Amino acid sequence: MPEASAGGLRICYETEGDPAGPPVLLVAGLGAQLTWWPPGLRAALADRGFFVIRYDNRDAGKSAWLDEAGEVDLLAVLAGTARPPYLLADLAADGVAVLDALGVPSAHVLGVSMGGMIAQAIAIEHPARVRTLTSAMSTTGDPAVGQPRPDIVEMLLSPRPADRAAAIDQGVELSRAISSPAFGFDEPETRARTSAEYDRGNHPAGAGRQLAAILASGDRSRALRTLALPVLVLHGDADPMVDVSGGRATAAAIPGARLWVVPGLGHDLPPALFDEIADAAAALAQQAGDDAAPVGPPAAD
Repeated sequence: MPEASAGGLRICYETEGDPAGPPVLLVAGLGAQLTWWPPGLRAALADRGFFVIRYDNRDAGKSAWLDEAGEVDLLAVLAGTARPPYLLADLAADGVAVLDALGVPSAHVLGVSMGGMIAQAIAIEHPARVRTLTSAMSTTGDPAVGQPRPDIVEMLLSPRPADRAAAIDQGVELSRAISSPAFGFDEPETRARTSAEYDRGNHPAGAGRQLAAILASGDRSRALRTLALPVLVLHGDADPMVDVSGGRATAAAIPGARLWVVPGLGHDLPPALFDEIADAAAALAQQAGDDAAPVGPPAAD
């Protein structure tokens, strides 16, 4: 697997599609690996001409694990009395390192959940590297918006079982809890993916440090107001992990951003939306002057 170096840390990535096409950088969420991105969505993006780039964030998958940093006290981070070993800005630099390794001057950046926060940070910290921004199922860092339901918080903070079967069961149940009521839940596919991810890179301690980075990075609302690029904010009105208020606040903060709220969408990417998402990404790329081409009607607001 190809690797980039970000401040001496190994960041593993994969690509697909035509390298001559407009590059799209996919940024995964909390604890997720590059394998989280559904093959159908990646294929839909490639079909529209995109060169698809995805990578493991630090502390996930095959990228560097910062276990020497130890566990982080999340309550102390919230209180401001402890600092995590890295912030969202560092995770953003990892994405830029992948672009550097590929010789890509700039890309369309699409991030989901924590990946949306990282995508926002890339646009803020490295504006010349971002052609368009798609922030999906994410928020601004303002604690007044985008908060998870209490039962989801409890599931997120539950200890990860040491037993493989129990850990996979736990992952499947969390996926079920945050799935989309309007689009159904595919348990066999979810179990297969969760099992493969466990075997590829089970690393709950890394997810804890990523969560600490989110908590310590603060509110990006003021910085988001300085962005000047085409932006799509995608969110579901049934998202229990990141309340839709987070998406609405993100769109309100970024000048000219388009808000796409999907009825009945939770905190996942159902196959029924793959083509619409890919078309929306292609339309955004065209707005920026790239030649990605939607193949269907524009996604509805």
